[in-house]
Amino acid sequence: MNLHKELIASFYTAFQQRDYAGMIACYHPDIHFSDPVFTDLQGKQAMAMWHMLCERGKDLQITFSGVQAQETTGQAHWEATYTFSTGRKVHNIIDATFTFQNGKIIRHRDSFDLWRWTRMALGTTGILLGWSPVVQKRVRGTAVAGLHKFIAQHPEYQ
Repeated sequence: MNLHKELIASFYTAFQQRDYAGMIACYHPDIHFSDPVFTDLQGKQAMAMWHMLCERGKDLQITFSGVQAQETTGQAHWEATYTFSTGRKVHNIIDATFTFQNGKIIRHRDSFDLWRWTRMALGTTGILLGWSPVVQKRVRGTAVAGLHKFIAQHPEYQ
């Protein structure tokens, strides 16, 4: 297994154990993370997001597969099953791409179907309106506000 492939596997193995410190250790200090909800997190914001998700995900289960890595890029498939704050079960299916610099992940992009996610997480609202930009913007705003509150309570990310 090449070093970058091992790095991706270490990241997701740490995630399976809700070991945010192990996940953060895989990231370059100038990490740039994006997904359909957290569209532009950089540096400590991205690190804080994983800390928050690990801390809040009491029943979080992670699986990963298809880890591949080349000299400067890599990819993986992963799935997360958890209970969202609404009390609804979510099974999110994600494809990730990575860019590496100096033996660390400097760019991490997760892709998933946000409408599918809203249908599971939000119930009727997600089923009827989860496709709409208004609902998706509200989901993003709520998530970012939650992250900012988390960061305010954790000075190591300020």
